[in-house]
Amino acid sequence: MKSIPQPPAPAVRLPYLLAGLSGLLLAASFPRPGFSALAWIALVPLFAAASRVPAKDAFKLGFTAGVTAYAGILYWLNIVMTGFGHLHWTVSGSLYLMLAGYLALYPALVLWVSKRGEEKGIPLLCSFPLLWVAGELLRAHLMTGFPWALLGYTQFRTLPLIQVSDLTGVYGVSYLVAFANAVFYRMWRWVRGRDPRYPVTAFLTLLLLLAATLGYGFTALQRSETGPLQRVLLVQGNIPQDRKWDHAYQEQTVAAYERLSRRGCQGPGTLVVWPESALPFYLEKEPAYAARVKKLAAELRCSLVTGSPASERDGGELRNLNSAFLISPQGRVTGRSDKLHLVPFGEYVPLSGLLPFIHKLVPGNGDYSPGKRAVALETPSGKVGVLICFEGIFPGVACDYLSAGAGLLVAITNDAWFGNSSAPFQHLSMTVFRAVENRVPLVRAANTGISSVIDAKGHIRGMTPLFEEATLAGEVRRGEGGSFYSRHGDLFALGCLALSLGMALFIFRGGRPKEDAVATTTDESYPIPSDERDSLADHIGDDLGDHPGYRMAGHDDGHQEDHPGDSP
Repeated sequence: MKSIPQPPAPAVRLPYLLAGLSGLLLAASFPRPGFSALAWIALVPLFAAASRVPAKDAFKLGFTAGVTAYAGILYWLNIVMTGFGHLHWTVSGSLYLMLAGYLALYPALVLWVSKRGEEKGIPLLCSFPLLWVAGELLRAHLMTGFPWALLGYTQFRTLPLIQVSDLTGVYGVSYLVAFANAVFYRMWRWVRGRDPRYPVTAFLTLLLLLAATLGYGFTALQRSETGPLQRVLLVQGNIPQDRKWDHAYQEQTVAAYERLSRRGCQGPGTLVVWPESALPFYLEKEPAYAARVKKLAAELRCSLVTGSPASERDGGELRNLNSAFLISPQGRVTGRSDKLHLVPFGEYVPLSGLLPFIHKLVPGNGDYSPGKRAVALETPSGKVGVLICFEGIFPGVACDYLSAGAGLLVAITNDAWFGNSSAPFQHLSMTVFRAVENRVPLVRAANTGISSVIDAKGHIRGMTPLFEEATLAGEVRRGEGGSFYSRHGDLFALGCLALSLGMALFIFRGGRPKEDAVATTTDESYPIPSDERDSLADHIGDDLGDHPGYRMAGHDDGHQEDHPGDSP
């Protein structure tokens, strides 16, 4: 009896190694290290790994890539959960991997549907970018939403490219990068001799999209800003997180902000901004400290925005709020803006009855409640919209403040939770898009950094170092009239979602394809007839065909010499 040849183990693992490589490249394209160019080719190894496998195995490969990417991007969650949530590292690690696994479902499903589409003759170039953007939009809204590390954010430094965000939001940049990955994969196949034809149509389409996007971007960058000039002063108190809510350090905290504000203020009319919870007590319930802050604003003759918790009664319920207060140059509290989108497990615990061992990270009695509506604060120079911490990653919240009349966005945050990790840099990169999307400047005050001044075109005009006392003064021109995106929102992403749903109906309405189906296209516009497919595979193979032992589970080449039931 002849033995059945067994594939070598390394070849079996190769597709998962390629998928893991894609995950590593994706993680490295985000800050830090922030090698943004890698994002344009990061998915090519994943496409290669999935090229000769059925859809169910493509799902596994997409999940592998996603887990690797998000585990690399979000490693800092363990700093938050162990250092400030006081969770054991085993619990922290489990929750961290659960989140990475949840986020990995999105690229896994995108690749799975794309693969099923190929089996129905829909080219990867048509399906994958649409599905990727649809997945990002869903991730931004499902389960309270977590749009951290969307693909387009990798390009936050490439200003000519991201100007299109005032039309499409960050999703337009994500689409372009995803489409480019699919094109470069087709080109790589041709270079390797896996496709008989060069993907001319795909390459020309990519060039056209890039030319249009960059042309629009350079035009937008050359457009002059005409809004009123606003002086700003950002105050970074650098209060350690373990002291911030300690009553023994309240006097020291208030004194630090008073000292830094007096030292940095450039004159009357400056908008002075203190970070989220700069006053770690209920401002309305501490008359002595409140009087000092009001006196400071009157002394400097400046408007002052500061973070402080607040509370109010709604019927018989006491609601705790994470808020920003506006103090006028006359020393009066003239406005309050409440945080609309709270941090799960940070400011409240979802399903707290089922998770009694988990406590929220932010001190206070009971969970925080979201604000009821976006309230723009009225300063003598015009209205400002305040994004509190986590809200800076949600495009819709910024649009709500533009609708309320804001011509300047103020982001206040406390990133001390993240330690000296990549998270503050990732957080900053996303706020750049909020400025460009809405064509308004954004100024950002962070307790331990990074505080920054960002103009309406996305230029970062100044940055403070991490974990140092600092002030940052600057001038910005207030926005006027917003943008197409601030008025109409995610029309582009919703269009991608609608097309993806239509494509999914087409793919699945005809019944389930055979599990052992292989890729059905060699060029982006020519499905391979079934009677030619096997011949083509035999003659030119596929991306992994030159590995003789390569097999995925349940997928072989049909050339066994003997049958398992043969006897001697």
